[in-house]
Amino acid sequence: QRQLVESGGGLVQAGGSLRLSCVVSGSIFSISTMGWYRQAPGKQRELVATITSGGSTNYADSVKGRFTISRGSAKNTVYLQMNSLKPEDTAVYYCNVRAVNDYWGQGTLVTVTS
Repeated sequence: QRQLVESGGGLVQAGGSLRLSCVVSGSIFSISTMGWYRQAPGKQRELVATITSGGSTNYADSVKGRFTISRGSAKNTVYLQMNSLKPEDTAVYYCNVRAVNDYWGQGTLVTVTS
């Protein structure tokens, strides 16, 4: 059974950093893109960052220069390094893997206090 297991969320003060991790358990073939999305209370889920199998990255304008997405050497792990966090970054962050199908993690809560 394929699962995406996220970790690394938590409570942090504005200006602080967190690193999110997502590990894919079980085989997912032909992964094209891995990424992170987030959903704040009362808002729609939005893209944060993606990375393709070839290593190309894409970021939401709101996180450019502050967040960095990367993949582990085993290619079954994706990370999101979040620096200079702001209260508006508060959300549940979801890992996504896009292959033939879309796979989602259960979400990890990031809370940034002012």
